[in-house]
Amino acid sequence: MTPQHEPDRQRFTLPTTPVSVLDYQLGAGRVVFTHTGVPQAYQGQGLAAKLVEAGLQWARAEGLKVQPACSYVHVYIQRHPEWQNLV
Repeated sequence: MTPQHEPDRQRFTLPTTPVSVLDYQLGAGRVVFTHTGVPQAYQGQGLAAKLVEAGLQWARAEGLKVQPACSYVHVYIQRHPEWQNLV
């Protein structure tokens, strides 16, 4: 599964039922990742990590700083030092 970016809805998604999401809010030079959600039936498969990775790659490509308002995104960045320069 590959995350899809839906910029009009400010989110990244995976095609699960219901959909898995990484929601964000865009600001001046910054993206705030507000929520990561994966349906219970799909948890433990690394889907949230895929979503966050896609979001962080996009933020880096766009030259955006990241504010991890979502606890999962915050912990992910702490555990992956290659993304810490975005915060």
